[in-house]
Amino acid sequence: MAIRTARDYRQSIQGMKRRAYLGGKRIENLIENPTIKTIVEANVRVYELTEFPEYQDVMTATSHLTGEKVSRALHIFQNTEDLLKRAGMALLTSQKLGTCNYRCVGCDMLSTLASVTWEIDKEKGTKYNQRLYNYVKFVQANDLAVSGAMTDTKGDRSKRPLEQDPDSYVHVIDRTPEGIIVNGAKEHQSGAIIADETIVLPGLACRKGEEDYAVAFAFTGGAEGVTYISQYTPFTAEREAEKNVRYLGNPIYGQRETCIIIFDKVFIPWERVFMCGETEYTQRCIARFAKTHRMNCGGACKVGFADLIIGATQLLAEYTGIQKAPHVVEEITSMIKIRETSYACTLASAYTGREEPIGSGVWLPDDVYGNAAKLNTCYGFWDIMAWAGDISGGLPVTTPHEKDLENPETKGYVEKYLKGTAPASDRLRIAKFLQHWIAGLHGVATWHGAGSAQAQMLTLYRLTDFEEKKKLAKELAGFKD
Repeated sequence: MAIRTARDYRQSIQGMKRRAYLGGKRIENLIENPTIKTIVEANVRVYELTEFPEYQDVMTATSHLTGEKVSRALHIFQNTEDLLKRAGMALLTSQKLGTCNYRCVGCDMLSTLASVTWEIDKEKGTKYNQRLYNYVKFVQANDLAVSGAMTDTKGDRSKRPLEQDPDSYVHVIDRTPEGIIVNGAKEHQSGAIIADETIVLPGLACRKGEEDYAVAFAFTGGAEGVTYISQYTPFTAEREAEKNVRYLGNPIYGQRETCIIIFDKVFIPWERVFMCGETEYTQRCIARFAKTHRMNCGGACKVGFADLIIGATQLLAEYTGIQKAPHVVEEITSMIKIRETSYACTLASAYTGREEPIGSGVWLPDDVYGNAAKLNTCYGFWDIMAWAGDISGGLPVTTPHEKDLENPETKGYVEKYLKGTAPASDRLRIAKFLQHWIAGLHGVATWHGAGSAQAQMLTLYRLTDFEEKKKLAKELAGFKD
C-alpha cells in the first residue's frame, strides 16, 4: 500500500494513544477532543485530496526509490518540476484547509536530510544516507503522516547549550550499541501530537564541543518517554465551549494547532539516526531546510491563506454594497499584488532550484527567491489583514452570535438591522470567517513561521554579491579602474 485513502487513515488512528496534555488536563481521547480533532480532520482532508483525479499530479509523485506512486508529502525532490509541484501542494492544501497541512514540515525535512546525509557519507564514510532512504521507503510504503521538529526551547538565548540547562536543546545523553538516548524539547510543532512519525533536526549551528546537540533522527508518535503539551488559545476555549462547530470561524479545520514535544530519556535505534555528532554539518542542514520551508510555508502556503482572506473581504464588500468604492478597489488590488508577488518569488525559487550537493540527486530551491517570498509574506500579511479589517469595518470584531438569528426574541432585529445587499445570515457568517483571520493568530504565526523576518533579512544580505553590484555601478559611472 503506497497510497492510503482518507478512510484508511481515519481507521488507522482509532484508539491512538499519546501522553498528551491540553489546558492542564490529560487528553484521554485524542481523536474526539474538540481541538485535536481539527488536526485529524485536516489530515483526513489531505488524504482525500490525494484521491481526487484532478489533484493527482500535485498531490502524488513517483518514488525514485521504488517506482511506486506515493504521496508527494513523502517524496524526495528530484528536479525543478518536483519543486514546482511541492509548492503547488502547499498552495492547494492551504486553500482547501485554511490551516496547516500538518505533513508539510516533515516533507521538507526529508529532502533536506537526503541532501545533507549524502554529503556526510561522502566526506566521512558514514551510512546515514542509506538509513534515511530505508526510512523513506518505510513511510512511503505505509503512507504515514510525518511531521517535523526543529525549534528548541533554547532557554537563555544569550548562552550556548553547555552554559545552561543542557535540556534547553535536544541532545544525546547516552550512546549504546542499539541506539542513542535523547533529552530535551522542541516547541511550535505543528500537528505532531497526532502524527504517525516525527523527524527531528538540530535547532542550532553547533560548535566543537557541542557534538551531542548535532543530532537528527525520527521517532514513532507516542514513543516511550515522549510527552506532548498542546498550545492553548482563546480559540481553544471557544471550540471547547461550542458544541456546534458550524458557528466557528473555520468550522472543521480551525487554527493551526501546535505543541511542545518533551523527550525524557527517549531511545532512538541507530537505523533512525541520521546525524550524530557531525557539528560542521548542522549549519548547512538548517540552511537547506530553511530555504525549502520558506519557499513552501512562507510563500505558497500563506498565498493560499491570502486567497481566502481576499475572497472573504470581497464578499463582505459586496454584501454591504461598497465593492465599487475607489478605496475598496485599491485596497483589494493591493492585497492581490502582495499575493501575486509572493507566489511569483515562490515559483522563481522552484524554477531556479538546483541539485545540492552535485551528485546527490536531491534538488533544493534557490535561497534568494525563497527568502524573498517569505520576507514579502512576513510584511505583506499584516497589510492584507489590515486592509481586510478596514473594508469589513467593525463587524468581524463586534458581530452578534449567529444564534441570535435562531432566538425569536432577537431574530427579527438582527435580520432587519444587519442585512445589507445580502441577508444578515450571510453577513454574520462571512464576518465570523474573517474574524478567524484578522482578529486571530495568523499575523504572528505568519511572521515567525519558517523563521522570523530578521532571519530572511540576514540571509538575503549574506547572499547578495555586493562586489558585482559595485563593479556594475563603477563601470557605468566611468571609474577608470
